[in-house]
Amino acid sequence: MSQELSYFRLSLLSYLHDSHPGLVANDAFIATRGDAAAEAYSAAVKNGETHDRAGELADEVLYAGLLFSPYNTLVNVLCSEFSDEILPEMARLRALEIMPKIDEVFGKYNLLDDFDSTPEYDLFYTELTGAVQILLENGIQ
Repeated sequence: MSQELSYFRLSLLSYLHDSHPGLVANDAFIATRGDAAAEAYSAAVKNGETHDRAGELADEVLYAGLLFSPYNTLVNVLCSEFSDEILPEMARLRALEIMPKIDEVFGKYNLLDDFDSTPEYDLFYTELTGAVQILLENGIQ
């Protein structure tokens, strides 16, 4: 990013590194979302909200649509279901390698912020585990 990063942009960038690494290079997304969060914060303070409440409102804008992380779910699958094949310290790197190979699994589901609390989540987790198993059996480690 060529512009100086605001607090909200830096917060979002940090979150993306951990939960949505595919979005880390999307400067326009980070700028737009960070600026919108800053505006939400400022508007809330001007409307008499406490700084804590204004921060909560800004976070709602900043992280909307990003609370559920397919990447972190894949990392959890690798750590929980494939610990004999993939060392825990390698799970995040392996997840980055595996994700593009299983896009079709992610595409079948509506991965909204609360997806992990829906009935479909268990089916998703099982299907994701199966897709990883097939990749590992075919030598893609």
